[in-house]
Amino acid sequence: MKNYFQFDELGTNFRTEIIGGLTTFLSMAYILFVNPSILGKVMDPNAVFTATALAAAIGSLVMGILAKYPISLAPGMGLNAFFTFGVVLGQGIPWQTALSGVFVSGIIFILLSLSGLREKIINAIPHELKLAVGAGIGLFITFVGFKESGIVVGNPETLVGLGDIRSGTTLLTVFGLVVTIILMVLRVYGGIFIGMILTAIAGMIFGLIQTPQAIVGPIQSLEPSFGQALFNLDQIFTIHMLIVILTFLFVDFFDTAGTLVGVANQAGLMKDNKLPRAGKALLADSTATSIGAILGTSTTTAYIESTAGVAAGARSGFAAVVTGLLFLLSLFFSPLLGVVTPQVTAPALIIVGVLMVSSLNKIEWNRFEIAVPAFLTMIAMPLSYSIATGIAMGFIFYPVTMIAKGKAKEIHPIMYGLFVIFILYFVFLK
Repeated sequence: MKNYFQFDELGTNFRTEIIGGLTTFLSMAYILFVNPSILGKVMDPNAVFTATALAAAIGSLVMGILAKYPISLAPGMGLNAFFTFGVVLGQGIPWQTALSGVFVSGIIFILLSLSGLREKIINAIPHELKLAVGAGIGLFITFVGFKESGIVVGNPETLVGLGDIRSGTTLLTVFGLVVTIILMVLRVYGGIFIGMILTAIAGMIFGLIQTPQAIVGPIQSLEPSFGQALFNLDQIFTIHMLIVILTFLFVDFFDTAGTLVGVANQAGLMKDNKLPRAGKALLADSTATSIGAILGTSTTTAYIESTAGVAAGARSGFAAVVTGLLFLLSLFFSPLLGVVTPQVTAPALIIVGVLMVSSLNKIEWNRFEIAVPAFLTMIAMPLSYSIATGIAMGFIFYPVTMIAKGKAKEIHPIMYGLFVIFILYFVFLK
């Protein structure tokens, strides 16, 4: 095993890799409770908890063993919110059909990973739009966090407004947000997860959250969701589902590529500015997405929180294996779902949003032809409550501004094709 994971070559050992894997797990364990909180609005939360743990375990194990990178996977933030609020509740698409969309996006991702098309697609999408998509998703899930916690509420005069900040449950979110911010500023590994634990404890102390009857319990059944993605494939052949599938695919594709490069750079694993075994890493991610959909969860993707494990010394795929095994162990902690209320998960959504908008400083805002589509991509997501709408607006206005600037030849043909697809999206949008 030591030779397989190249410990000597990478200058690491079992102890360091175990600590790195544990650190990564603590940094991303919040998804075990946030994902059921979000998807549980339209699906069985207990089944989602099991699907989340299994998808994260399988994805991390495949990444560690096949691609040998210290990068762990789990259902992605942002896409789970898009799944619930944008697709199921927003467009009225059954959650079973939405899972089929996730599954198909994973299959397409697998095909792209096995072919040379992945580089062409990555290069076809302007860098600034990729950054804007990530930032827009950050704003979107932050808005979801504010809304779910009651900090932001509907207002007939101004559309939205400040909620009852004196409410006990809202104050609990404020407490959790302050605690989590302090932990993150102090660079405490697993700050988001620890913040959720402290918020839940405070909620129980003040009688805002019921004390759980148990901490450890039997593994929850997957029966409500398992296989539904395969039983509804005949429902995906509509313009709405095409956009949904493209959105799942685009966000997963670019988020994964960015995470892989970012983590590999930090770990010193890049060679000649290229990522070794990139195809295997993308294949691990896309496979996890398809398997996760069959289990019953939204898109599974690589987590930037893996950088916490790298900072702790992780350099090999064994760290991801450790994280995967810990996710398997977490299957027995489903009784804790009852204490993880929206007020407990809201700070995690808000903080993750902060982390995701950090890419904005890399956009050339002084170039108006770039600034317009990037800004519309970013701002339309929270204002329309739809990640797909934000992507559509940005991909429509990019060719318009570039042509107006006299740079039509710089636009990749794929972008023209997407321009037509997204125009049809708005034409047929009900």
